[in-house]
Amino acid sequence: MPDLDAYFARIGYDGPREPTLPVLRALHALHPAAIPFEAIDCLLDRPIDLAPDAVDAKLIHGRRGGYCFEQNSLLGRVLTALGFQVTGLAGRVRWGLPPDAPLRPRTHHVLRIELDGQSWLADAGFGGCVLTAPLRLEAGEQTTDHDTYRLVPIPGGVTLEVHREAGWLAAWELSLDPCVPGDYEMANWYTATFPTSHFRHNLLAAKTTPEARYGLLFNRFTVRPRGGETQSSILDADGIEAALRDTFGLPVQPDWRPLIERAALGAPA
Repeated sequence: MPDLDAYFARIGYDGPREPTLPVLRALHALHPAAIPFEAIDCLLDRPIDLAPDAVDAKLIHGRRGGYCFEQNSLLGRVLTALGFQVTGLAGRVRWGLPPDAPLRPRTHHVLRIELDGQSWLADAGFGGCVLTAPLRLEAGEQTTDHDTYRLVPIPGGVTLEVHREAGWLAAWELSLDPCVPGDYEMANWYTATFPTSHFRHNLLAAKTTPEARYGLLFNRFTVRPRGGETQSSILDADGIEAALRDTFGLPVQPDWRPLIERAALGAPA
């Protein structure tokens, strides 16, 4: 069982501890505002350990971030401890790919929650497009504080699309078949170690607060304010380090500096 007191302190939550929709919505908003999306350990050739104690030590007590397998395993365990009925699912990432691109492996962790006769989807681990509220598992548009989404039925599951300046963009394609922990262990190993994995080459971070979405990819820092115009800037190595520390709240370590300096060149880290 996760240390609920420590987790709630980490995300700044002091409300009720019961399996209700307001609690689910509150946790889903606070989690991505406090725990950033990042995969720096992959660049350092460090294993991503999904054991509950390891995830808690890193994301809660170590004040680090993580990617979907860490983020959603933590959120799922917290929700289960509060009495929610939670099922783990897995999807294929479609973000940034053309519609006719070959299908990728199922390497994205998503949560399904059953509550008062309604199914919901929760996802605290999808970078700059992360949900800030649970979505009803039903077709149609749903608006959150930062973006409007829609779920499109496909055989055996749904596709999540988000509306941006370019129109409707596919985020992920989700199977509704339940997963077991071994499914995530295998997908996590592939994502963290496969030579062409996105996370093996890209210095990236993302965080979504009530005010804005913040993103870093190599040396490009992007701010997407709620209701405002997206702003981007190119950072030098000191600027990248400052953003990781001050914007994303990460405890920057000395051995990160070589990655940061390579990212400042705009090249893969």
